[in-house]
Amino acid sequence: MFKNISGTVAISVLEAGDNVSKIKTIRLTNTHASTAATVDLFIDSNSLGTFYIIKNKSIAAGVSLVLNEGIDFDNSINGYTMYVELGAGEIDILVNKKT
Repeated sequence: MFKNISGTVAISVLEAGDNVSKIKTIRLTNTHASTAATVDLFIDSNSLGTFYIIKNKSIAAGVSLVLNEGIDFDNSINGYTMYVELGAGEIDILVNKKT
């Protein structure tokens, strides 16, 4: 799964019901030429709450952040949606699920 993200509105990366509960890696790449990106990555469910994977993480221009440990969560229809929200910048996000 791959998305280009810009703006400061929370964007759904994985919707509840996608059933991608076990993730191998998440790569967040700042695509801006000169501005750092400030990133929140979190899971949320109306009934279960919000839980941050990263919060207010600054990623320098042209740099990637790879998350590869402990990224398993309930992504069933009754589980969580994963969101990314930027405080500033532009990023590409690539999610590789475990097979």
